[in-house]
Amino acid sequence: MGLRLPPPLQPGDRVRLAAASSCLSEGRRLHTGIEILQSWGLEVEQPFRTDRHWGYLAGHDNERLADFAPAPLLACVRGGWGSARLLEHGWSPPQGWLLGFSDVTSLLWAMAAAGGGGAIHGPLLTTLAGEPDWSRERLRRLLFGEPLPPLQGLPWHPGITEGPLLVANLTVATHLLGTRWCPPLQGAVLLLEDVGEAPYRIDRMLTHWRLAGALQQLAGLAFGSFEGCDPADDDGRPGFGLEEVLRERVADLGIPVLADLPVGHGAVNAALPLGVRCRLDGDRGLLELLDGAAAGLPPVPDPGEPSP
Repeated sequence: MGLRLPPPLQPGDRVRLAAASSCLSEGRRLHTGIEILQSWGLEVEQPFRTDRHWGYLAGHDNERLADFAPAPLLACVRGGWGSARLLEHGWSPPQGWLLGFSDVTSLLWAMAAAGGGGAIHGPLLTTLAGEPDWSRERLRRLLFGEPLPPLQGLPWHPGITEGPLLVANLTVATHLLGTRWCPPLQGAVLLLEDVGEAPYRIDRMLTHWRLAGALQQLAGLAFGSFEGCDPADDDGRPGFGLEEVLRERVADLGIPVLADLPVGHGAVNAALPLGVRCRLDGDRGLLELLDGAAAGLPPVPDPGEPSP
């Protein structure tokens, strides 16, 4: 049957905002993001006060959990830390679309692990206004069931492969390995990104993936932006740069590898749906979606419902 995706959004559909992670520092960027959704004809619900907080979190765990009431689209407002705590409290994957990235990786991966479609690695409501026009349009097209163009990256290892797409923040996903909220990695195409991690820490995390046998299960691997992960070494000690670490840790996997895809904490965070089958072209440097609403196909019908 393939991956079951939620229905594409229609003008007038509701969007419910969710503050799953850190508290908001200011509300201006959030309101700008809301205005963008409204310009697409969507009705936005904000169930929380922008000053809601519990320590560094955007409210107590039960308050943040309550943000995830049913809606055609649940849009997370910011990252930071805290979404994984909701998994301890019985967070259930929504039936509609879920949008976010960074710390929200925990929820996106839990959704994919449960076998559901609708998880979108893409801009948060506080980062949406900072995206270039084409990236915002890409997200709108994805949500409204219109086909998306391939993303262009830099080929590192040749070959062409296909598999279900997983996108994640490396740090957050590393802490899901070995849990029931880690989706199946066998035969998957994995795209990783991160921010503010020194090369030795990225080395340590990728080594953990190797020791766990996780990277060896993949059909293909891609890297998005690693913003602020290659600081200048001013103390004169020898070290490795970011690219050296990434290349060395994946060189022997024998699978296609891309780098520099416009995904993550950098200047562009192009939206991508998890679980949708994709093609990773390590010869031309392309990541292309092959099925689902993101490729312009209708959602898979429920097995109990007659096909139209």
